[in-house]
Amino acid sequence: MLHRGHQSTDGTGGGELTVPMAWLYAEYIADELLRTGDLMPPTSFEFRAGRDALALTIFLSDTDGELPGIRVVTQLETWLSLTAYDQPWQNWVDERMSQLRAEAARLDGPAPDLELAAAAWRWLEETELLAPDLNAVPGGTGAGEDEGPKVWTPAWQLGLPLGHLAIHLF
Repeated sequence: MLHRGHQSTDGTGGGELTVPMAWLYAEYIADELLRTGDLMPPTSFEFRAGRDALALTIFLSDTDGELPGIRVVTQLETWLSLTAYDQPWQNWVDERMSQLRAEAARLDGPAPDLELAAAAWRWLEETELLAPDLNAVPGGTGAGEDEGPKVWTPAWQLGLPLGHLAIHLF
């Protein structure tokens, strides 16, 4: 999966720039799904969290290396099931990333798609965003939604439901 769809600048593969088409396509699909849903401003960190979580889901679910050739509509159910609330998404991402790293090590070649996916995963895990505390007692403060208690939340925990909702709205 790591090398399909990659072309060097002259088509020879002789050490020139390798374009990470699978990751870029996954990111494009995620961006379009989120923009269509119009859930967050595209310049917000929440939007980025949703786009990265959804792009990871799209990229990592492509086990046959067919991502640039698929029709988005045929994969929506798969992505919905992977991003559902009751699914162990974080564990699934860790497992798929480990599998792809092992494959890349075995092939001993450049894996720019995997590098971009790993950077997105690192950002989602290491970045925390201030979000409403959904576990707070309802009506406890009498404040409005924007004024209620907030907690620091890992970006992936905000981005994943945002991506899931965007798929539903598509």
